[in-house]
Amino acid sequence: MRLTRRYPFSASHRLHSPALSDEQNREIFGKCNHPFGHGHDYVLEVSVQGQVDAHGRVAPIEALDRLVNGEIVSRYHQRNLNLDIEELAGVVPTTEVLAAKIRERLAASWPAEFPKLDRIRIFETERNIFEIA
Repeated sequence: MRLTRRYPFSASHRLHSPALSDEQNREIFGKCNHPFGHGHDYVLEVSVQGQVDAHGRVAPIEALDRLVNGEIVSRYHQRNLNLDIEELAGVVPTTEVLAAKIRERLAASWPAEFPKLDRIRIFETERNIFEIA
């Protein structure tokens, strides 16, 4: 059985690599390379997979919410991903990179008694959705 919970947060970023020229950055990242950055209203989905317990639940939802809100939402919400998030320092904070970093952070603090962390999905826009298992 899989349980998926959604967690909205808003953050800004600029897609820009100092290893590239300004022209190369504009070619690769287009409007996402705007010098002042831009923001997104992200929706993070966290999915767990496991057996239904004796209480008819896959996971303790309140505990899962506390973990995700504490480790991710409170850390990223209303932040500049380029400047405010330590694990994104020195990398281009694409949503692909963001998804991988969020998964790493959750996995590092995942309680042993929780069901398996199955996947992370981030909706950047209606058309851009990134998933990592």
